[in-house]
Amino acid sequence: WGAGGSTTDLTLELSSNFQQQFCLETQMHLTCTNIEKDSVTAALKTAKENGIRNILCLRGDPPHGQEKWEVTEGGFANAVDLVKYIRQTHGDTFGIAVAGYPEGHIDHFKDLPEITPEAYKKDLQYLKDKVDAGAD
Repeated sequence: WGAGGSTTDLTLELSSNFQQQFCLETQMHLTCTNIEKDSVTAALKTAKENGIRNILCLRGDPPHGQEKWEVTEGGFANAVDLVKYIRQTHGDTFGIAVAGYPEGHIDHFKDLPEITPEAYKKDLQYLKDKVDAGAD
């Protein structure tokens, strides 16, 4: 789950090694970028088998070379969907962290000097939605 959905295998390998070989409490990152549900299912299975109990759920950045983020067919539309899926399939097995943006998400004001009050309220609601979906 590198930047822009560039890699998934390395994340699993590093997270598993840190947890197993060095006994470090590990938080594995999962994004919705360029990933299908089956791959997330497999990653969560591997994480559980390796004692990883902390997951950071992110929508993710657009893939390299793309200006706008788009849903992957057979994947997740956003972090809320990813959190819901993990809770539905794994209950409380994992602690789930999500991103919150005190100044607002860049998507809401990248072409403006600052975020509008309406967009900020929408962003706060989205954070609440993530928590309501099961994020810790």
